Amino acid sequence: MPIKILMPALSPTMTEGTLAKWLVSEGDDVNSGDVIAEIETDKATMEVEAVEEGKVGKLLVDAGTEGVKVNELIALLLEDGEDSGALDGIADTAPAAPAAEPASAPAAAAPAAAAAPAAPAPASPVAADGGRIFASPLARRMAQQAGLDLAGVTGSGPNGRIVKKDIEAALVGGAAAPAVAPAPAAAPAPTAAPDGFEPAFDFEPANNMRKVIAQRLTESKQTVPHFYLTVDCEIDTLLALRKDLNSRSDDYKISVNDLIIKASGVALRRVPAANASWAGDGIKRYHSADISVAVAIEGGLITPVVRDAGGKGLETISAEMKDLAARARDGKLMPEEYQGGTFSISNLGMFGIKQFDAVINPPQGAIMAVGAGEQRPIVRNGALAVATVMSVTLSVDHRVVDGAVGAEFLAAFKKLIEDPMTMLL
Repeated sequence: MPIKILMPALSPTMTEGTLAKWLVSEGDDVNSGDVIAEIETDKATMEVEAVEEGKVGKLLVDAGTEGVKVNELIALLLEDGEDSGALDGIADTAPAAPAAEPASAPAAAAPAAAAAPAAPAPASPVAADGGRIFASPLARRMAQQAGLDLAGVTGSGPNGRIVKKDIEAALVGGAAAPAVAPAPAAAPAPTAAPDGFEPAFDFEPANNMRKVIAQRLTESKQTVPHFYLTVDCEIDTLLALRKDLNSRSDDYKISVNDLIIKASGVALRRVPAANASWAGDGIKRYHSADISVAVAIEGGLITPVVRDAGGKGLETISAEMKDLAARARDGKLMPEEYQGGTFSISNLGMFGIKQFDAVINPPQGAIMAVGAGEQRPIVRNGALAVATVMSVTLSVDHRVVDGAVGAEFLAAFKKLIEDPMTMLL
């Protein structure tokens, strides 16, 4: 009996993913523990290992296919002594595999195409000779969105099936729909409305990460009652401490962001009411300050978590953040490394941003936006002076944290940043 390989659930919340790459081919022998595929979730690309040994009998889902449901059949392994005949009837149950058309299908499809040449049915596009064009659902959707006629695309998948990379190659190569189907969608400037026109544009299909970001942050702004508190922190003493610490050893390089993470963790320890989230019918108050730190990566952002940030030393925090950020950019984080934070930090100071308001990342109750440190005039003891000032803005879920609690947290954070030696107390 062939061994079924199913789409794995790589995190507790995963419902679907993208089969980014097959690392085996049909006919290859695999052993338990061999890496056979790469699966792309909304946050990372992860390797999938074979749990049993056998020969790859059939790959049922093309590389690059998006929206593959958890537990969907994606491949079959032949056990020792089995041949391809054992796959009969099993491979046909895979939703992603193209089903054979009855003999009358091309004849039935041709009149439909002739009746509406400018809008062929996306589910079963028809070639110029009347035969069906086999394409993955993702490829059909990408072609439809880009106004690309599949009849002009050569498929590289099994049995000539058109897959994602074929559409991308056609778009890069400038493939256009044939003259028999000059659909308006294929024009360089699609019509936005009957009485107006859109300028020319390039369409980039959203990856899983961007889709999740769009969904979660839209829900956050629509359902979470945000309010914002801003405070200015003088950081000259902090910068001097950082310089002194970094001069003591070449084994570490403490960043301002490392100090901000540490200060946030200590401040949450001192104001535990701010380390909380809304649970639908109550409030979760967390025992540990696990700080999610926004890291920009290709195609979106991810928030690796520094666990118990208030209880760790600066050298440890610095080493962890360097490792987490590097693996985040390579798409190699494990789910437990970017899920489960209790409080978030988003720092755009390195881009020269003075101050901004961040969107809360549910289910967390707050996120702190950090701006650039810059020299500003201040009044100290009744006299005008110059100091390096950093503005931070706390975005708060009012269901969880009231204004007084948010202000208390920012006061504790400001004190730690302006007198950083108190982080050691």
